[in-house]
Amino acid sequence: MGSMKRISDRVKHTAARSATIDLRRRVAALEAEVQEARALNLRVAELTDLVTELMVPLATGDEERIKATLAKYHEGI
Repeated sequence: MGSMKRISDRVKHTAARSATIDLRRRVAALEAEVQEARALNLRVAELTDLVTELMVPLATGDEERIKATLAKYHEGI
């Protein structure tokens, strides 16, 4: 009966270890996805800022301000 207990314990240990490895892989993948989402959110925020900065000059036809805003944007890329 003792050998069955040891086998059972070994199986449980192996299963727990496998589950731990799987969870670590899943966490790493999720962390990578979060970083990608952060980068995309930052890009959207930058483009939103650019559109906001261009709205008034475009509405008033202020070519110099439009050029300055676009130049500043291109420098930041």
